[in-house]
Amino acid sequence: MTQTIAPKTALYDRDYLQWIEDITTKLRARDFNHLDIENLIEEIEDLGKSEKKELLNRLAILLEHLLKRLYVNMPQEFSGWERTIREQRRQIKRSIKFSPSLAPLFYQFFDDALDDALDEVRKEKGYKPVQFPDTWHFSRDIDAILNIDFWE
Repeated sequence: MTQTIAPKTALYDRDYLQWIEDITTKLRARDFNHLDIENLIEEIEDLGKSEKKELLNRLAILLEHLLKRLYVNMPQEFSGWERTIREQRRQIKRSIKFSPSLAPLFYQFFDDALDDALDEVRKEKGYKPVQFPDTWHFSRDIDAILNIDFWE
């Protein structure tokens, strides 16, 4: 028995880039009556989700490397961890600068990001003997996390 796959008829389903160009053209022309509203709404919602997901991911990476720098006694690795810490801080600051409404989410995401970071460092074979804490022992304040070198 063969299955027939229905052809994708909507431009959105057939050619995403062309759909974006079509939507952009229609928006610039103020041709609101011919917009693909449902897919446009979905795409705009996804943009917001992407911003939130990026913040959560960057915060988890930042906390992972802060944990390594704070608790793993491998001086030969400090420079690399500190570079990653600086880069994640820079990117989080940039995201919040362009989307200030992300700042309150920083606090909302902190525990999930910390759980992700702890899971990651505890799974790395080279860090098995290290006793990472179950809770964050330093300030959770956004300014502190993004600026203070807790190991100094």
